[in-house]
Amino acid sequence: MKYQTMIDMLFTLLLRRRVSAGELAARYDISVRTVYRYIDEMTVAGIPIDVARGSGGGIYISDAYKLPKGYMTREEYDRAIGAMQARESELHDPALESAIRKLSAKAKEERRDGAITGNILVDSGTWGSERKFSEKLSLLERATAEREALEIDYVARDGQHSRRTILPHLLVYKQNIWYVYAFCRMRGAFRLFKVGRMRSIVKTGEFFEPMPFSRDDVPLSFWTDTQQSVEAKFALSPEVLPFAEEWLGIENVYEADGKYYADAVLPDDDSLVEKILSAGAGFKVLSPASLAERVKQEAKKIIESYSAE
Repeated sequence: MKYQTMIDMLFTLLLRRRVSAGELAARYDISVRTVYRYIDEMTVAGIPIDVARGSGGGIYISDAYKLPKGYMTREEYDRAIGAMQARESELHDPALESAIRKLSAKAKEERRDGAITGNILVDSGTWGSERKFSEKLSLLERATAEREALEIDYVARDGQHSRRTILPHLLVYKQNIWYVYAFCRMRGAFRLFKVGRMRSIVKTGEFFEPMPFSRDDVPLSFWTDTQQSVEAKFALSPEVLPFAEEWLGIENVYEADGKYYADAVLPDDDSLVEKILSAGAGFKVLSPASLAERVKQEAKKIIESYSAE
């Protein structure tokens, strides 16, 4: 019971940042002397807690302090959350309920740490700014777990901005892109939102009851922002094989008569041409002819932009 109380005290401090010894003593039905003894033990363990005795004093924890990664094991998280939930069922304390939500989110964050399961590791960062994207993804994960409504500034492919309130229900990772499946109040229906197109995300402080849906409702056969696709065939030179295998899937790359080819059904939008061009001259479109022509025209524009200098 001692360590359960200490963990509870820690998360009360993390939530409120300042609390009196008398209040803690009353909350846990222990003496003020015991409160200070527990605080001393947490301080020795490296938690930056300060104590100011007397009138106007209290017990403080640094605003910059967060639980360090690996501070608790998975079993310790589970035990702590279970103990706090049992105590909350007796006290019905909003502060304790909030601490449980935060601890649960922290546990999920550490278990994921970029991973979907203990056997799969996913780097959620982007080439532009890994830290910013990871923070955004972490916020979405917490909001999804805690059922908190979010206000987002969403930028469509055509550059149009829209501010809308969404109720996040599920994070989706498909073809190296993160999405959130959420109920959109502006549209009055569930939508898939690309995380990379969220310019800003603001927590509203409003919590919602999850709406019923099945995994079959999530449009996992979607393309980027359209439903158009193209069946394409490519000729590959040996130097672009790694690129083709990673992008299209090694099962779609094959050898015939000493040459390499790839067949794939791909989303047919402007990003497709850009992706093909990024592979270089060794990645040639054989069909359809319309896609090959688009790639040639875009390549000409690139050449002309350099020739004009």
